Amino acid sequence: MLRFIWLRALQSLLALYIIITATFFLLRFVPGGPFTSERAVPREILRNIEAHYGLNQPLHRQYFSYLGSLLRGDFGPSFKYSNRTVNEILAEKLPVSIELGLWSLAVALSLGLTLGIVAALRRNTWADYLASSIGAIGLSVPSFVIGPLCVLAFAIHAGWFNASGWYFPGDRVLPSLVLGLAYAAPISRLTRGGMLEILNQDYIRTARAKGASEFRVVFRHTLRGGLLPVVSYLGPAVAGILTGSFVIETIFQIPGLGREFVTSAFDRDYTLVLGTVILYATVLMALNLAADIMQAWMNPKVGLE
Repeated sequence: MLRFIWLRALQSLLALYIIITATFFLLRFVPGGPFTSERAVPREILRNIEAHYGLNQPLHRQYFSYLGSLLRGDFGPSFKYSNRTVNEILAEKLPVSIELGLWSLAVALSLGLTLGIVAALRRNTWADYLASSIGAIGLSVPSFVIGPLCVLAFAIHAGWFNASGWYFPGDRVLPSLVLGLAYAAPISRLTRGGMLEILNQDYIRTARAKGASEFRVVFRHTLRGGLLPVVSYLGPAVAGILTGSFVIETIFQIPGLGREFVTSAFDRDYTLVLGTVILYATVLMALNLAADIMQAWMNPKVGLE
């Protein structure tokens, strides 16, 4: 297990280096710059600003200088927010996105697992059809459609929640529900398929023949094997929840990192875009590694190679 973790960590570091390099040069090749605007800036002032941030240096020197700053844990200054560093912005915005992601993941797991287990235990009944219908809706309707509809129904017409903001506990409900519903659908389908496969195994019939209660059969013998597809999906699901928060934070005007990333991309804020990409990539690689380790623990047949 330790060898597996070390090898995956080295692979993740190599992938992270490639992501940093590709993002750095792609940003430089995009037309425009962080200090271009509709109002023309005098060339002398523009040269002084670029010299202050080191943008007048050759591209390869800027690249190696940025790598050196990263090794010290410094993401550099923001080009659009004067007197603020990228580290300060990430520290301010990241907790909001993490909170949104955790609430959305809780919604996705609770709703998806419940629907999947009920559908598997009540196969070909109205409960199965209802769970499958909810899953189909979650898979077919995107978040940027469900989000405005929820705002229209529950915020504007019903008045139960605020249409935007992140100030009160009730402001967490609609964004978490919209983002979590999109991932509850595949989780429910994976749970149903995994549960049905395990319920048809011989050792489940043996447990029932020995007089084991249905509760023990389901939660003791079936769930551990039936949830393996869900565990495999959790890594990409969490990645999707984090990246999906870009849309949700924009719709509900949530002051999180996803909304800041979209704004920085339009503003050509090189350092803030790079810092956000690096942070997301590191988190997602760690989550994928954790999902692989959990899958190997739950199923000894899964090799660590």
